[in-house]
Amino acid sequence: MKFKKWLKNNYNLLIIFISTIIFLIFLWNVASFGIMKEDKLIYNFISKYLMNDISTSIFKVITKLSGELFLIVLTFILIVFIKNKKIKLAIPINLIIICILNLTLKNIVQRPRPTEFRLIEEKGYSFPSGHSMISMAFYGLLIYLIYKYIKNKKLKCILIIFLSILILLIGISRIYLGVHYASDVIAGFCISLSYLMIYTNILKKWVLK
Repeated sequence: MKFKKWLKNNYNLLIIFISTIIFLIFLWNVASFGIMKEDKLIYNFISKYLMNDISTSIFKVITKLSGELFLIVLTFILIVFIKNKKIKLAIPINLIIICILNLTLKNIVQRPRPTEFRLIEEKGYSFPSGHSMISMAFYGLLIYLIYKYIKNKKLKCILIIFLSILILLIGISRIYLGVHYASDVIAGFCISLSYLMIYTNILKKWVLK
């Protein structure tokens, strides 16, 4: 009972701890070995079972849903329609912070992007995946706000499931299109989830009281 009570009160700390540890494991492996065996296995699986002309067209669209232009436009749209002034600020600040965090980590690690099977052109370093980090932070914050503020349970459930699947598909799209290793994507999701838990906790305590 004590453990269940502790877990209920500290689940966010547990998520932060586990996600950060997973990120650090991937970081150590990338720094030590470069390309991991899992990177090749996951890419081979995706290319064998998912790759075709239709999937390529779909993933090229999906990957743009975490691109700079799309998210900037979407942020402005949300600012226009959201009435709460604190939330209006929270959304763009979140986007700015996660972009800075990603660029900082990329420039520290400086892992080159994969080149063998690239279907689109991308510049910059590979680890961790920017699209994965940004999609987890941006759409993850929307999931948090939807859960907190939308009263209609059916609509809430549909939107949360949709955005969760979208985050996953954006990560897969980066591997499919050959611009990231699987380790870039998984590590990006993990460190961004840790960040998101901290950011939403700050919002809950100091901004959205």
